[in-house]
Amino acid sequence: MASNQMVTAGWILVLVYTAVVLYFVVRGARKTKSISDYALGNIAFSPVAVGLALAASMTSAATFIINPGFIALYGVSGVISYAVVLPVAAMVSLVVLTKGFRKHGESVKALTLAQWVGTRYASKNYSLFMAFLSLLLITFIVLICVGLTKVLSKTLNLSELPVLIGVVVFIFGYMMFGGANSMVYTNTLQALLMLGVAFILLGSGYEHFSNGVHGFLDKLHSIDPKLASATNDSSFLFRDFFEIIFAQIVVGVAIVCQPHIITKSLLLKSEKHVNRYLLTSVVVEMIFFLVVITGLFARITFPDLTVGGQPLKMDGIISAYVVHEFPVLIGLIVVMGLLSAGISTLEGLIQSLSTSITSDILKPIFGAKLFTSENRTILVNRMVIGLLGLVAVFISYDQLLHPKLSVAIFAQNGVYAFFAAAFVPILFGMFLRDVPLAAPLTASVVAVAVHFVMYYGKIAIPFSAATGENPGVAACVAILASVLSGWAVYMFSKNRKQD
Repeated sequence: MASNQMVTAGWILVLVYTAVVLYFVVRGARKTKSISDYALGNIAFSPVAVGLALAASMTSAATFIINPGFIALYGVSGVISYAVVLPVAAMVSLVVLTKGFRKHGESVKALTLAQWVGTRYASKNYSLFMAFLSLLLITFIVLICVGLTKVLSKTLNLSELPVLIGVVVFIFGYMMFGGANSMVYTNTLQALLMLGVAFILLGSGYEHFSNGVHGFLDKLHSIDPKLASATNDSSFLFRDFFEIIFAQIVVGVAIVCQPHIITKSLLLKSEKHVNRYLLTSVVVEMIFFLVVITGLFARITFPDLTVGGQPLKMDGIISAYVVHEFPVLIGLIVVMGLLSAGISTLEGLIQSLSTSITSDILKPIFGAKLFTSENRTILVNRMVIGLLGLVAVFISYDQLLHPKLSVAIFAQNGVYAFFAAAFVPILFGMFLRDVPLAAPLTASVVAVAVHFVMYYGKIAIPFSAATGENPGVAACVAILASVLSGWAVYMFSKNRKQD
């Protein structure tokens, strides 16, 4: 339970944060005159600002709030996976894929990932297919809503349902009007705050290193020897190096193929800004990923994972650690950083997903009957955001009550399926010429089918303890199957042309 002083200060902080965000939303909304302005903005932003915005939106409540809970449960094995292997693979992939994606996106004026795919392969149906698949990203929205609710409810000593409703109404409400013009401003401020909080959280465990790294590992070992081990067979996520390293490399490479990540480069107005944009985002992002180490500090603080005799749910471990560990002022700064981590990504998801639903699903289906003017398009987009908010409340509340260990598993299942399906179309579209539609389409269908069969069937991997119950493993196999099937169709088509 937070102290009365923390609750009072927390309310003041929430009100101040609300006022600041609304200022930038109003400022951005005044310059939003079309769905294109909403999606990509019409302001010439600094590449550093866009890089910070990417780092903020790529780092969600998962990195700052949820994933440290996995580390608290399973120890060093999770740190290797989530703080080292996946980030390095993701950053390398981001650098490689960004330039090619932006080049084509600029040439056809694509607003969304689905439009990029549709124009690259000259298929409106494929664009519609990818747009429907993007609805899987609602699972990621749910994860963030749950994370924000956990942090705020503990800070303000409120029950979770009213906090959840308040979070959704506020964020989804202002995203109806702001769009990219305001989002870059808010994401930049959020990234700077998150950077400061990352250092606070990482520094909060300094006393545990008084006897060096070995002394720190000994503390973990005394709680549970598996916490100090490179693998943890008690977990269905970090049982062996296939799960910890190989699967995370494959997932990390493909993870950037999400609309709120890969399309961020389209906000840049000049090609010469790309390198500064990438350098900023990569450096800041790597620092953000290290925050999961805080989960080890939380486990030492709560060795039996209880507070006042009450067991901690995994998704609430970091929230409890912050309330317990920090004095009011520092605690509030940390809370603000945790909220920023979630809100920044949630803004990007709402913006990209609502734009895709409006432009890539509703517009092709209803056409001129519904979209009679640019103002009507913006109105429809706002209604889509409202509907997304309602769906988010219902599913998030269910995950608050009945998570499968963590809401992260629910989110990973949906998000990983989407970017597994998007990986080959983007990869082939940038690096191969004369790609027949059948190749990426086959790859996308195979990716979705394999991912869900692996996950729900809990299919085992030969020569490994890993199974599809781990969404990362399911996605890894799905991505590999997708690449192989897409490549086979591409080579078959190429050979037929030569004959």
